[in-house]
Amino acid sequence: MSTTIRICSLLPSTTEIVCALGLKENLVGITHECDYPQEISEIQVVTKSLINHSGSNSHEINKHITEALHSGSGIYSIDNEALEFTNPDLILTQELCEVCAVSYSQVEESVRTLSGHQTVLSFEPSNIEGILDSIIQIGKQTCTEANAKALVSEAHGRIDVVKSKSSDSSKKPSVLGLEWLEPPFIGGHWVPEMIEIAGGSPALGDQAEPSREITWEQALEASPQIIVLMVCGFGLERTMEEFSLLNGSNFWKKYNGEIYAVNGSAYFSRPGPRIIDGIEILSEIIHPNIFQRKTEPNAWMKVN
Repeated sequence: MSTTIRICSLLPSTTEIVCALGLKENLVGITHECDYPQEISEIQVVTKSLINHSGSNSHEINKHITEALHSGSGIYSIDNEALEFTNPDLILTQELCEVCAVSYSQVEESVRTLSGHQTVLSFEPSNIEGILDSIIQIGKQTCTEANAKALVSEAHGRIDVVKSKSSDSSKKPSVLGLEWLEPPFIGGHWVPEMIEIAGGSPALGDQAEPSREITWEQALEASPQIIVLMVCGFGLERTMEEFSLLNGSNFWKKYNGEIYAVNGSAYFSRPGPRIIDGIEILSEIIHPNIFQRKTEPNAWMKVN
């Protein structure tokens, strides 16, 4: 690989992958939501949100997003001047979720305004193996395939450790992963698989299926023994703030199982390397007698 390859990442997850492959110096453009690792804070931001969510609760955010999608106005935009300034050779984007990042059609429009030749790689992982394959693909494209294979091999090793240990338990507690709190959405795509690897049984949701809205009645009927609040785009503190606004409602008054909150943004929402940390977090939550806590304090906490 030429050391001068210029990479623009339009996803927080691919930004994390690029850095994990040792290519941080090649990153010339990132999104307004890229916040990990910390050393990327000086890199040119090429996207912005069209909706200000800073003072909104989850019900208001959902309403704003739904209205924007129905009107066709979108949620994010690309700053074409900033993108042109970065002069990228490689652009990393996605086709999985319009709520998570700029749409693929927007990226195509913006790329048409650029001079020179750009390679656009788009990712649409729906399970753990798809996430790990994204690492390999980026490795191949940037001639860091050896690093990518080493990362993926380490990930498989960590998954195997969790699978092996969790299989020692005869219990597979029913776990409901909530990706949004008002209205309630269950975690989809890789989340049910994460729960199963960690030794739980998904209360609702199937592997590789998208996240979807449910009713609180459906959540009660599913009788989960454990509920994990893994709110998309929220850290642990913001999730706890949101839960404190809602926990007086009927569902939470009736529910008598265990409730945990996690840093959803870091370990569950983004299909990148830290999904493996997310599996380990779930294993500590689901089987505390088997898995001694090793994850950091702001990764998760017991709520009740």
